[in-house]
Amino acid sequence: MSTASAPGIRNGVTVRYRARFDECAPDGIVRSSTLLRYAQDVAWVHSEQMGFDRAWYAERGLAWVVRAVELVILEPIALGQVVDLTTGVTGFRRVWARRRTEGRLPDGRLILWGHTDWVMTDVARGMPGRVPPEFPAAFDVPPGAFDPGRVPLPPAPDTAMKHVSRVRPQDLDPMGHVNNAAYLDYLEEALAVAGEEARPAISGTPRRIRLEYLAPAAPGSGLVGVAWLEAVEGGPCWAWRLTDDDGRELARAQVLLEAS
Repeated sequence: MSTASAPGIRNGVTVRYRARFDECAPDGIVRSSTLLRYAQDVAWVHSEQMGFDRAWYAERGLAWVVRAVELVILEPIALGQVVDLTTGVTGFRRVWARRRTEGRLPDGRLILWGHTDWVMTDVARGMPGRVPPEFPAAFDVPPGAFDPGRVPLPPAPDTAMKHVSRVRPQDLDPMGHVNNAAYLDYLEEALAVAGEEARPAISGTPRRIRLEYLAPAAPGSGLVGVAWLEAVEGGPCWAWRLTDDDGRELARAQVLLEAS
């Protein structure tokens, strides 16, 4: 398995995290959603260090919205374990930016990496807006082509496992949105319904998670997640689709049981 499947990080920042008790599942292993929360936090640290703090965005009525995540977990992270997360911007498009984040143990061993694809949003209009020219210059990343993450899925089979839930108050972030990491919790809650067969997709390593965000879930809205096992190029994987009470598709994901 190659760990060099994406370009390196330039002009990034590294922050050390220690896995807390409340961030771990009953098996003592850090939840996947916790890793996304680490990635969000280190991204904000980097942005603030580059001069783009929350006040900068608020003054301009701009915000980044996550549209896709790819997360490859090579080794489990246990309660109390320390991991150094490094993040950097690796590409810009007209309204898009991509971040790469890598997690390493203190001895330098790579144990996770991920991509996050963001869209610059005009908050007042609720529409995508062009990435300001300050960004490519500040992060020393020229605009260039990258393919934003997509997760095309077939219709769910009749045998798909179904999990009904609701957006919880703790799922909302300071912007009043369902945080992108919460969708990974929804995914794993649906996988848990499938029982032991799906356990490797929740806690096994190595595994690759691809998640595409299609529409925001409304605070307090009902959620229906369906999960099923399917064959894709590279081997079997678990597929997942999330809809709301009105049948509106909110997110899609695949979890490959081996990272390639």
